[in-house]
Amino acid sequence: MRLWHFSDDGEIDVFEPRPVIVPVERRVGQAWLNGPLVWAIDDVHSILYLFPRECPRIVVWPTSNSLEADKRAWLGNTAARAVAFVERSWIEQLSKATVYRYGMPPQTFEDTGDVGMWVSRSSVAPSSINPLTDLPARLEEVGVELRVRDSLTPLRSVWNSSLHASGIRLRNAAGWGKPGWTHSEPWD
Repeated sequence: MRLWHFSDDGEIDVFEPRPVIVPVERRVGQAWLNGPLVWAIDDVHSILYLFPRECPRIVVWPTSNSLEADKRAWLGNTAARAVAFVERSWIEQLSKATVYRYGMPPQTFEDTGDVGMWVSRSSVAPSSINPLTDLPARLEEVGVELRVRDSLTPLRSVWNSSLHASGIRLRNAAGWGKPGWTHSEPWD
């Protein structure tokens, strides 16, 4: 298993556990996920982090339970494995940013059961670091179609569909509102 941590900072020697900057409402029994942890993402779900850290985005993909009508409505006729929606105001930053992908040794990590996210309660020294540039091209390389919108707020109803939808940094999206739990089920 490969785990990654993505950062705008390319000079991290050791990741120390820290609480999330903006706590979010968690499911019953998962409030501890707002506490001091080191976060990592598995290889399959790393597409969620090929963006500048603060860039609001919604990434949508079909699951084994997705209805054809939802696929047509939200994904259209794409051959991509996922579609990422970003606001037009972030495109220049997305194109110019460098994101650093840190390889994380998996020994101390535990699965959160949520979209490939893993956490460690102890310090972690990364095993590798790779700078990633031209993020739109990186997304395309891994089968993600990038779609630009003036606003992400009209996409709120995607969570009522049978597709998987992950929303990240939506507090930074124009008119979105307070942070909340923005992952749909099922988790495949």
